[in-house]
Amino acid sequence: MSSKPEQETQQNNGAVLPIVPGDCHSSQERGHLVEPSDFLGTDGDGVEVVVLESRANAKGVREEDALLENGSQSNESDDTSTDRGPEPASPLKETSFSIGLQVLFPFLLAGFGTVAAGMVLDIVQHWDVFKYVTEVFILVPALLGLKGNLEMTLASRLSTAANIGQMDTPKELWRMITGNMALIQVQATVVGFLASIAAVIFGWIPDGHFSIDHAVLLCASSVATAFIASLVLGMIMIGVIIGSRKMGINPDNVATPIAASLGDLITLALLSGISWGLYKELESKAYVNPLVCAFFIALLPIWVIIAKRNAATREVLYSGWEPVIIAMAISSVGGLILDRTVSDPNFAGMAVFTPVINGVGGNLVAVQASRISTYLHMSGMPGDSPETAPRKCPSPCSTFFSSDVNSRSARVLFLLVVPGHLVFLYTISSMQGGHTTLTLIFIVFYMTAALLQVLILLYIADWMVHWMWGRDLDPDNFSIPYLTALGDLIGTGLLALSFHILWLIGDRDSDVGD
Repeated sequence: MSSKPEQETQQNNGAVLPIVPGDCHSSQERGHLVEPSDFLGTDGDGVEVVVLESRANAKGVREEDALLENGSQSNESDDTSTDRGPEPASPLKETSFSIGLQVLFPFLLAGFGTVAAGMVLDIVQHWDVFKYVTEVFILVPALLGLKGNLEMTLASRLSTAANIGQMDTPKELWRMITGNMALIQVQATVVGFLASIAAVIFGWIPDGHFSIDHAVLLCASSVATAFIASLVLGMIMIGVIIGSRKMGINPDNVATPIAASLGDLITLALLSGISWGLYKELESKAYVNPLVCAFFIALLPIWVIIAKRNAATREVLYSGWEPVIIAMAISSVGGLILDRTVSDPNFAGMAVFTPVINGVGGNLVAVQASRISTYLHMSGMPGDSPETAPRKCPSPCSTFFSSDVNSRSARVLFLLVVPGHLVFLYTISSMQGGHTTLTLIFIVFYMTAALLQVLILLYIADWMVHWMWGRDLDPDNFSIPYLTALGDLIGTGLLALSFHILWLIGDRDSDVGD
């Protein structure tokens, strides 16, 4: 409490009430709580009271409730402390141990999901539809990346909304759910259609061969897979975020990895099953493929109307296309690398590892991007250019070795790479997946590729999120699609390079050439 000769000021939980001495009873002691009747003048007229809400304090209290550092945070102790002056809000007050503890379980769960997806891809690559319509391989990173882009962006948006108190009432919660579910259906249908076109083009360029039946098959498979996968995963994502809030866990730490835990497996299983079924119908019922494609596209106007009526998603509906479309194109390049590599019998063993290395890298960088975005949202709105949002390219030292909470989380996430991949590699080996024996030299090359991928992604995330924030772009909507797509491209490229090097140096013990 502070006093001045001309007025007294009372502050309680961010509300500042200017009290003019002449308007209060003279017998009232300084520091005593003011009764409501004290604000009435002698003639009974009310005295105007100006209440200024402290945005930083209000958000700090909400974030304390969300993060629960070391079990709980005492708001009362903050209010009664007089030994220190006012400090800026510290949105993320987590230790390295608490970050790692919250991230570890969903990270492993997501990793086992990618392992299962890799085992599925290792099996289905021998199916007729993958042998004779090889462009389906190009769809794999594009659709898995699309799932990551949409679901992780949804998770990041809802995590930020939950942390800053925009999902506290049932009305706000329902509005966020309906708007975002309709939005991802629009994005999934459109981008799934564009991904099939990209697969046809990338498949036609090297060989110069084009088949209209195969093109329609790719379109129907891609659109149906994207729509169904986004619907199922979106519902799971909403449940995870609501449950995280009720359990006192920061949704940023768990939502994005869990979004990918079953996402890769569900998406790849849907793509394989749908494409196989439609391929079987090509000869006898050729009309099925265009009918399936037309059905899902005909639903587009319904989802557009729902998303357009919601203020929370209207802006993203108009401006959120660039990142997901560009990300789809980037992932399709990674798909082309996968198609060219696994089509060679010498490198067939790469199929089982591709979803794993891409999924792990994408999951970790999505967690980091979501955390940085929430941290910046605590300081204001995009474009406010707070001191925490530098526009210049950060140095690697500031990204990984500074004392701030985002650097701390980057170190924790990077340290999860080696033990996580060792567990996943052992799981693949135990299930006798792939065509590659896990020798020491193979593990060294694989780990080098995985570490380099995550190192590059975490550094790019630190720069990209701040860069977008300083240019009035919400990182929740724009950064994650680019980052996960780059993870697919970098991971697939480094893994293919590792397999080629192993084959050239003649690592026969790893059976890379079998």
